[in-house]
Amino acid sequence: MTSHFLELCFDAHDPDRLAHFWGGLLGRQTDGDGVTLLPREGTDMAIRFLRTQEPRSGPNQIHLHLTSSTPEDQQSTVERALELGGRHLDVGQTPEEGHVVLADPEGNELCVIEPGNSFLAGCGFLGELACDGTRAVGHFWSAALGWPLVWDQDEETAIQSPRGGAKIAWGGPPVRARTGRNRMHFHVAPTDPADVEAEAARLVALGATRLGHGPDTHEPDAHGRVAMADPDGNEFCLLPEGSLR
Repeated sequence: MTSHFLELCFDAHDPDRLAHFWGGLLGRQTDGDGVTLLPREGTDMAIRFLRTQEPRSGPNQIHLHLTSSTPEDQQSTVERALELGGRHLDVGQTPEEGHVVLADPEGNELCVIEPGNSFLAGCGFLGELACDGTRAVGHFWSAALGWPLVWDQDEETAIQSPRGGAKIAWGGPPVRARTGRNRMHFHVAPTDPADVEAEAARLVALGATRLGHGPDTHEPDAHGRVAMADPDGNEFCLLPEGSLR
């Protein structure tokens, strides 16, 4: 048994606003809930925006990389992001690096990658989830999802669904110290919806930990969802598919 990737979740102060920004930028439609971006193609990952009152506590552990086919295409993506409410972001990049660093209306970082990037060739417009993380966490997610490692060099790892689509990559050390709950996290589900507990046990054996929903409890919540963390301490949720819809 493995888990399959359900969706990438953003914690947001204004989920509707972020859904509008990212839907417009990615060319995605929203689900009936108004805050879930549906896949445009079969290999796309769903993206959900969840309301939170927690303030941002620092740079995100995950940011998105968008691909470009030409310099004009890259500039068009940048202009569309700015029109939708994004802004340029200075993280110390130089003009020679080629990519453009932006932030969405709530400060979540993203990069518009220059054309000709061979690592993201064939990945689609949403090319990559670029993550801070160790080599161990890349191997954990490869085993958890049953996705092959497509990169494993110099402490850097990347995985990709056998069907294609966006890569998920971890940059290796130094890993930025966590300053609170991550604003982005994964929702995954067991391949057998009836085996949430068995899959949770398998993930723990791979190096995950269970997180509590209340004092001194690691039990699933009322919807059967199990809060967990990967070997680097990054939160994710194991849930029966459909429990949020």
